[in-house]
Amino acid sequence: MTTSTTPAGARAGQTPTPGSFSAVDGLSSDAGHAALRSSVRRLGELLGESLTRHEGPEFLELVERVRALAREDDGGVGLARLLADVDDRTAIVLARAFTVYFQLVNAAEQLHRGLELAGRADDGLDPVVQRLSAALADGSADPAETAEILQRLEYRPVFTAHPTESSRRSVLVLLLRLTQTIEAGEAAGLSAADAARTARRQAELVDLLWQTDELRTVRPTPVDEARSALHYLRALATDVLPDLLEDLEVGLARTGLPADAVPPRPLRFGSWVGGDRDGNPNVTPEVTLQVLQLQHDTALTMLAEQVAALRTQLATSTQIADVSPELLASLEADAAALPQVQEVRRRINGEEPYRFKLSYVLTRLENTRARLRSGATAVAGHDYAGPEELDADLQLIADSLRANDGGLAADGAVARLQRVVRAVGFGLATLDVREHAGKHHAALAAAYDRLGELDTPYAELDRPARTALLSKELSGHRPLIGAAVRTLQGAPADTFRLFSTIRTALDRFGDEAVQTYIVSMTQGIDDLFAVVLLAREVGLVDLSDGESGETGDVARIGFAPLFETVTELEAAEELLEGLLSDPSYRRVVTARGDVQEIMLGYSDSSKDAGIAASRWQIHRAQRALRDVAARHGVTLRLFHGRGGSVGRGGGPTGQAILAQPYGTLHGPIKITEQGEVISDKYVQPRLARHNLEVALSAALEASTLHRTSLLPRDVLDVWDATMHLVASAGQRAYRGLVRDEALVPFFLAATPVEELGHLNIGSRPSRRPGGTGGLEDLRAIPWVFGWTQSRINVPGWFGVGSGLAAAREDGRGEALREMYASWPFFASFVSNVQMTLAKTDLTIAGRYVDALVDPQARAVFETIRAEHARTLEQILWLTGQEELLETAPILRHTLQLRDAYLAPLHALQVTLLSRSRAAGDPDAVDPALRRALLLTINGIAAGMRNTG
Repeated sequence: MTTSTTPAGARAGQTPTPGSFSAVDGLSSDAGHAALRSSVRRLGELLGESLTRHEGPEFLELVERVRALAREDDGGVGLARLLADVDDRTAIVLARAFTVYFQLVNAAEQLHRGLELAGRADDGLDPVVQRLSAALADGSADPAETAEILQRLEYRPVFTAHPTESSRRSVLVLLLRLTQTIEAGEAAGLSAADAARTARRQAELVDLLWQTDELRTVRPTPVDEARSALHYLRALATDVLPDLLEDLEVGLARTGLPADAVPPRPLRFGSWVGGDRDGNPNVTPEVTLQVLQLQHDTALTMLAEQVAALRTQLATSTQIADVSPELLASLEADAAALPQVQEVRRRINGEEPYRFKLSYVLTRLENTRARLRSGATAVAGHDYAGPEELDADLQLIADSLRANDGGLAADGAVARLQRVVRAVGFGLATLDVREHAGKHHAALAAAYDRLGELDTPYAELDRPARTALLSKELSGHRPLIGAAVRTLQGAPADTFRLFSTIRTALDRFGDEAVQTYIVSMTQGIDDLFAVVLLAREVGLVDLSDGESGETGDVARIGFAPLFETVTELEAAEELLEGLLSDPSYRRVVTARGDVQEIMLGYSDSSKDAGIAASRWQIHRAQRALRDVAARHGVTLRLFHGRGGSVGRGGGPTGQAILAQPYGTLHGPIKITEQGEVISDKYVQPRLARHNLEVALSAALEASTLHRTSLLPRDVLDVWDATMHLVASAGQRAYRGLVRDEALVPFFLAATPVEELGHLNIGSRPSRRPGGTGGLEDLRAIPWVFGWTQSRINVPGWFGVGSGLAAAREDGRGEALREMYASWPFFASFVSNVQMTLAKTDLTIAGRYVDALVDPQARAVFETIRAEHARTLEQILWLTGQEELLETAPILRHTLQLRDAYLAPLHALQVTLLSRSRAAGDPDAVDPALRRALLLTINGIAAGMRNTG
């Protein structure tokens, strides 16, 4: 049927395609994006056909009426009237229609963005390798120092289960298959039969998408979350790592550096899923072991598939080429250890030694998987004790090939598999464990109470006294708890059991199963001493064999403080100095290869003091930590706890790495990947390749080419003072808002934050346990998620306008513009704020306020409006634009087009929130009404491409 209105984005005079949900004429005004416009148009047609088929033509007419009213300049009055008469069942279908549309648009954008990026040569490895080659040639980079740094190069994205991914994996898989058919349908030279078949597949997949529930009916468990993370990790290891790591090695060879300068593990993965206990009672020690078992099952299965594929390729025959004596000797040893394989494969591959060898490798991998499931001990020759033994077998094959005219295969297929083995090991990702500092002190309090030797109970000691006690304890050798651990009960027993579980995991899965123990809410060095002492109790740390730390010391895991608030960031320098000055703790760091990891929290620091103060204090802390580590001869591994949205540290990863202070990156860096960021960056193989390559390239560049300041000291001093003024004024403005007693009732009323708990998008509760229900108890994710839903986006910009205005009033306007033009840190900060402002719409937000907020609490919105106007004015002045994103017209047009389809979802959400809250008791809300409301949350998240 022909709809009666012209869809947003269509040119004047055009009419929609018959049967379409919305015949969108493109996501940008650029003619070069014709393929994207065509894809979106086709998907809109298919969705319209599916809606007509399932819901009838009258419903499609209703969709178009809603969309047309959303575009009318009447303050949303007409749309509100229409939606007020819509029953809950119709509201559900309306919300789903717009949500599915956004899902389709997002998928098409991802596909074409990946295709476009794949053809670009202005970022990624090649430009960085060229700059490094030039620096080595002109002497500005020292070859020996560069080679040393490259040995430490390691970019580690850490996948977390933080609940911000609102789309189910079932939906994401359907969308991935759909984009594959779109790409196939756009291939050159497609026959008419192939084109028709592809069109049928697309219609089928859109129909299946309409029939797939977007909402999870139950809250996922940590194991469910682990399966989701492993879905991506396995795809990356299979589809992205082999070529990316090969390109890095080939590129570095062009720099003239020796072959042994190639980083051994330039890219590896980390995970928090199943290890992040902070505030999540569902992550028990048993769950941690279960997740690690799942990781190793998945990794070994994936490696076996890759070995089997290699066996198919390496059909070299001894009738044609020789093999090395070492390989022949290994086959004899394998035959003795695995006679059943020898009996089966000799007849098939008797003259194909590499296939013969890889058959033994496959069997050992299968035996390894069985051993890890049972918890048995490794048997030499029967299975693999660790991935280094598998790598050694592959190296034996490579050496034999190179010695017998098979160098291309050795440097090709075999080397690619070796790089994957080194990158992912037997577990795909290294698991971090995180726990709140208070848990460790509670466990130690129970232990000391049992001993009865303290004049003042442990729980009543002040921080200096506790520090002195624990430092003395670490320098001694006595067991603090010993066999009496059985007498511990409750939370202290659970905490102690966690450390025993970590030791069990390392014994079973190897030392890379768990690498770092992160202490959240670290406020003093006693918080680190406490966790090291508990680790010592189970044998994870042993400092008893040597007095100087030169021999015998053992630290099977590392320990990382997490600095989360601005106050903690300001104290980070003093804390690290205290840690590294303690002889016992310094021996722990020595046992870890003189590497100290520090985690920097973006979310809570932003929630605590506003985005300007958060970003500046993190930047300053990095400088201070860099200098402390250098004084103590320690390599710093910074772990950036960034969220997906700007308010939680989000933004382009490569830019963020390059915006760090000089000298902070000495090779290794860790960065969290959370929620919707994971699917957005990694669901499409080309996008996954691009995102990993850009981040890895940035780590390479920052480590090797940003060793010293790029700016004169006097210039940097002026810029530092200016930024400090921006941050201080911004913090005052922000805290003035969040400390207003009216803010909490305003936030709870003007956003659907209280309804988020029903969305079942994560295993962790949205509030911290044991709180009073105030703002301080609310985690950073729902804090950002709620503001995003109502388009206010306070965490991403509030206070920045006041900060910039204060700097200009102080006569620093010229300095600000110089900073924006020449300081990567400041330019990245401003760019991210500008993006958040572009996604803010206070007209839409005003409809939430008018309909949902008590008139007595609405003064808060006027404060927000004033700061928004101030921030918009200052950003436009600073960037020299007449309107936001003026220099990015394609992106601006895309966001404007999305707004046309978001407006109905926002209007529907306001209506449904009013109905829901009219029920009074949240438990009395009708299930259909709640479902409709949750679908609007899901749809707005899809349209905004941001949650928390």
